[in-house]
Order: sequence, then C-alpha cells, then structure tokens
Amino acid sequence: MRPTKKYSIHDLRQLKGKRQLSHIHVKSPDEAAAAAAADVDILSSPFDTSDAQARFPSLVAAAPQSFLSCSTPHGLASREEAIRVGFKALELGASSVYCSASPFIIEAMAREGIPVVGHLGLVPRHATWTNFRAIGKTAEEAEALFTQMKRLENAGAYAAELEVVPHQLASFLSQSTSMLLMSLGSGTGCDTQFLFSDDILGDYDDRLPRHAKAYRNFLQEYRRLHSERVSAFKEFVADVREGRFPERTHLVEMDETQLNEVVEWAAGRSARE
Repeated sequence: MRPTKKYSIHDLRQLKGKRQLSHIHVKSPDEAAAAAAADVDILSSPFDTSDAQARFPSLVAAAPQSFLSCSTPHGLASREEAIRVGFKALELGASSVYCSASPFIIEAMAREGIPVVGHLGLVPRHATWTNFRAIGKTAEEAEALFTQMKRLENAGAYAAELEVVPHQLASFLSQSTSMLLMSLGSGTGCDTQFLFSDDILGDYDDRLPRHAKAYRNFLQEYRRLHSERVSAFKEFVADVREGRFPERTHLVEMDETQLNEVVEWAAGRSARE
C-alpha cells in the first residue's frame, strides 16, 4: 500500500479561503525530501515521459506523504495523448497533473477523473502572444482573464496556476471561482504561494524575477565547492607525481614468507618453460 498523502484533492478544496498553502516546484529527490522535511504543503515537479519511469518515482519516494503535482510535456497532440500521459503520471505516484493546454484538452482529462491544474496569466510557453510581462493590468485583459478562468473551471480543472497578475485582480479572481488559484507572483489573495526551488535557493546566475525571493545563495556555494574540487584534484595529482600517495596506510600487506614462496614458484615455472 502507498503511504497516506498529507492532502487529497478533497482536503485542498476544503482549505480554499481558509489559509494560504506553501507550494514549491522541486527538481530532484534531495529537494523533494528537503521540502517534505520543511513541511511544505504542495510540491510540483517536471514530468518528462522519456525518462519518467526512471526519474519521477524517485521524487515520489523522497517525499512519499507529500502532495506532488507534475507538469505534463508541452505540445500534447491530442486528448487521447493527454489522457495517457495523465494516467501514467498518476500510476507513477503523482497526486495531480499540471497542463498548460487548452480547456479542450483539460476537459478530456478531467472527464476521465484525472485531477488537472491549468494555467492563467503569463504562460511562458505562449509568451510570444503577450511578451514576458504582467497580464491583466487593463480592464480588457482582466475581463479576458476572467473568461479564461471560467473556461478552465467549466472544463473541470480543480486548480490553476495564476502567473504574474496584479494582486488586486488575483484576489477578485480567487473569490470568483471554485478552483484553487496558485499564485506565482500574483499576491496573497490566492490559495497557494508558489515559487521554484531555483529561486528560493538562488542557484542560477540570471537576474532574480521580480516576483521571487532568494533565501540562500546556492550558486556561490556551488562555485566554492567547484573550487575545492579542483584544488583537491590538483593535490592528488601532485601527491602522485611526488610519490606521496599512496602512503603505507592505504596499502594491503602480504606476509613476506608467502610472497617469497610465490617468487620461488614463479622462478621455477619460468625455468621449466
């Protein structure tokens, strides 16, 4: 039997409007285990169908009681493909499935009982239509966003990521839908606060997004560790060249009598040949 999850979809729905949930996108078993140990409410992660059988279960195993949503690959070609990918993710331990496709695709998944998270606001995969900017700052865009939200809701999505939307509008949208809205840069009026582990840990060299906060500087630590790695390798090379490694404590000893016996045996064999 699988371990009992911290939350079910039913549990999350019951929490709507009562308190904000913490939500982190993790990319490795170590990060998943750390998030579970930190009592993060919701985890999400990538789901690559090409290596899902090998990689995704390791994240599930690292945080067996955590609610773990996974993101489907971009470019699902049909409703049938989306359903297959969704069921595969659930089979491998996902709690729900994120999908940035249209309500047409999401409706098919939801109709089969797959818990689906949609996407509203800035959609990086579709940013060619909007550029990378806040969405919904004008009444026209806000009305379009409201309409998109209702389409996702009617399609059967239980939640939607709301990315870089003005916080006042985000609060209004959250109050106007039965879906859980997951705030990525959209303020405190939504149901979850969502950040990527990369941002929280500060483990990249690009400018931190406005909506994100770095709580550590892992990139600096990675660079320090790399410098230490190079230094250690150099010391090893120097020891080998100067005869300082291996030392006697690194060697296996053989009884001299036994060694002499082998030497004499080998000499006699050579003479016979």
